[in-house]
Amino acid sequence: MENKTMKVRFAPSPTGPFHIGGARSALFNWLLAKHEQGTFLVRIEDTDLERSTKESEENIKAALRWLGITWDEGIDVGGPHAPYRQSERLDIYQKYTQRLLEEGKAYYCYCTEDELEEARTRQMAEGKTPIYSGRCRHLTDEQRRAFEAEGRKPTVRLRCPVHETLVFDDMVRGKMSFESDGIGDFIIVKSDGMPVYNYGVVIDDAEMEITHVIRAEEHLSNTPRQLVIYRALGFAEPQFGHISLILGKDYKKMSKRHGATSVEQYKNLGYLPEAIINFLALLGWAPEDEEELFDVDQLIERFSMNRVSKNPAVFDIDKLNWINFHYMKQLTPDKLLEVTLPHLQAAGFVTEPTPQERERLLRMVDGLRDHIYFGAQVVEHARTFFERPTELDEECTDILHEHTAATVLSAFAVQLQAAEELTEDAVKAMIKSIQKEYKIKGKSLYAPLRVALTGAMHGPDLTMIVSVLGKEESLARLHTWH
Repeated sequence: MENKTMKVRFAPSPTGPFHIGGARSALFNWLLAKHEQGTFLVRIEDTDLERSTKESEENIKAALRWLGITWDEGIDVGGPHAPYRQSERLDIYQKYTQRLLEEGKAYYCYCTEDELEEARTRQMAEGKTPIYSGRCRHLTDEQRRAFEAEGRKPTVRLRCPVHETLVFDDMVRGKMSFESDGIGDFIIVKSDGMPVYNYGVVIDDAEMEITHVIRAEEHLSNTPRQLVIYRALGFAEPQFGHISLILGKDYKKMSKRHGATSVEQYKNLGYLPEAIINFLALLGWAPEDEEELFDVDQLIERFSMNRVSKNPAVFDIDKLNWINFHYMKQLTPDKLLEVTLPHLQAAGFVTEPTPQERERLLRMVDGLRDHIYFGAQVVEHARTFFERPTELDEECTDILHEHTAATVLSAFAVQLQAAEELTEDAVKAMIKSIQKEYKIKGKSLYAPLRVALTGAMHGPDLTMIVSVLGKEESLARLHTWH
């Protein structure tokens, strides 16, 4: 494989939020290009005028940039093969269509949707694969004029070769072959003048000198038609690689019932881009060893298509959380607060923190880091700092009714009242002095304090809780139960 000549692309349709599967396809192309010192190109396939939106295009580009997937050529960055948006390339497609029509490799088809549907139904009733009958293959000029006089707007069909076996070597699946007789003459330009997906994509890939086409398995069925177009136009064929589908843990295709499916949703939940990249790389690609945690540079160094599996990849949210937790733990307190603050604000716990509040929040999130797998999770763990416990369950109530509980709470309140500073070390020293003076230790010492301050039996470090709550709030909570 020539390093200099490799060129890959990612060509999304801007018809909705950027799906996690699209991000995985973009990532594999990008990693391969980086590994081979090749070129990674991004273009937009927006010929579905009804569903394509500018908002969706911006969402895709923003998600790629957030993930750190940058491109060398294409939309917004330019290059020698502009424009990079299909709707702006119609004159290019038209030029090739004219050539195919003049060479007799394509023809105008005047069949209506109803006529085509009737033929399809009939073929299926006879147990045949529904393919176009070729009814308009040999129309005379007179027949064409008659159809046009009826107001029929033609499509353009490509003449598909008969009795040919279309063979290609897939980078993931090995040798693949399809019979041309199962295809029939197919539409390349719709009646509104728009190229169909298979036609536009071939012309774009050829004009933009794409050498390797790596895409999702669902495009495998498009490949025979694309090969026919490549050959009709005399273009060099790229090397294809079809990566597996992404399934949910129930082995069904990823959908909303499996949880978040778009990159933006994971960003909004407070996942880190480096964790998403690490996780997506493992969806269908396996390193040579058992290692599962890789930074981007390590992925670029190790990635190769020979390690990409043809078996479906399973999207395991627990694994993503485990990977994200690994990266969360490496964040500085400042960075951790940056990731979690929007969620604390959305929950109504804080607005714009003052320098003093920010200091408290930094200590809080740092103390909670062992409990937060992704940003949004901070809310359930931080609730105790912003909402006083009002009701206790039976187990907590029993703790406060133990004969030494009142002594502990009273002694701790006295210590708090006298304290000049509430660092974690200072709180630790207070608790130790109560233990020494009253000979109360273990659960009998810590449990009443935790229950009175948080309303729960378990949670983050008690000294951190008191330090973050501060003197007044801690005293108010102790007095509620004592």
